[in-house]
Amino acid sequence: MPADFIYLDHQATTPLAPEAREAMLPWLAGPESMGFANPHSMHRAGRAAAAAVEVAREQVASLLPKGGRVIFTSGATEALNQAIRSVPRGPIAYSAIEHSAVVNAVLATSEAAQELPVSTSGLVDPEIEFAEGTGLVAVMQVNNEIGTIQLVERLASRAHEAGALFLCDAVQGAGKLAPPEGADLIAVTAHKLYGPKGIGALWVRDGVKVGELIHGGGQEGGLRSGTLSPALCAGFGAAAALAKERMEVDFQHLSGLAELARSILSRWSVNGSETARWPGNLNLRLDGLNFPRLLSDCRQIAFSAGSACGSGTGAPSRVLSAIGLEAKEARNSIRLGFGRYTTREEVETACHAIEAAAQAQGV
Repeated sequence: MPADFIYLDHQATTPLAPEAREAMLPWLAGPESMGFANPHSMHRAGRAAAAAVEVAREQVASLLPKGGRVIFTSGATEALNQAIRSVPRGPIAYSAIEHSAVVNAVLATSEAAQELPVSTSGLVDPEIEFAEGTGLVAVMQVNNEIGTIQLVERLASRAHEAGALFLCDAVQGAGKLAPPEGADLIAVTAHKLYGPKGIGALWVRDGVKVGELIHGGGQEGGLRSGTLSPALCAGFGAAAALAKERMEVDFQHLSGLAELARSILSRWSVNGSETARWPGNLNLRLDGLNFPRLLSDCRQIAFSAGSACGSGTGAPSRVLSAIGLEAKEARNSIRLGFGRYTTREEVETACHAIEAAAQAQGV
């Protein structure tokens, strides 16, 4: 990354932690190391690779509730699809601010879906009623666009009272907050917690049955066919272990960065709750702002208008619309994402540049 470039888009992806990279290297070496072996082979090299996979599985599991198992996947999108396509028949309820991986999988799977509204703060009412016969309730732990933290434990309890399973997209919360206790299914991905891209996991509570999404050789206990990458697993595991170790330190660091950013961008409004939010996510609005021009004038800073997955549609953010913003207001918004390696100097420089560029627009 160029020395003058400031990365503030950690909701889209995080840089690979040096510790994760080091854990991956032995499994990326050439034939002299045998690190390339197939972890599903029975010979010595294969068993060594399989052992590395199992160490990683335990490290990832340490971020999640007890009493469940970790199934490695290609990422959270696959994990969410597998969970949603495995539920018993019946309506599926999902929050209005779920990631597209949930929304589109639900709409493609369920003939009867219930969209759960959110308040202007971006929160689902924890006492909300679900449609009769609901088989699954899906509510994310931390929203990827506005950073709001849901009361997932209470929502899980309400889902169980209604006879439904509870699915939690914990992509933005895993390794950063306590795990969503009470969930039956949890989706996570490595590249949002300083691990490699291309690997995620579905956590399944003991006693909950899920079906195959990918058919083949029956790997991952017959639930996810395909040859696992020991390198990706090792990187994911190392990143998870580091996140657990640094959870409190990272939280305090990000809280300080958010406070600094708010002090500089004091005239901007916060989208979503100001208190029930992850401090690494700051979604701000300034009336009259021209976002494409702001992005062009601040080329040395990586930030966004919202989800990277929806950046090419041109439509206003579905999440910002759900909390009551008009299309124009949604287009006047930006998302700043801070991370473990973001410095106070970077935040100060970036926020002053963004404020100056906004003032140059006359807003």
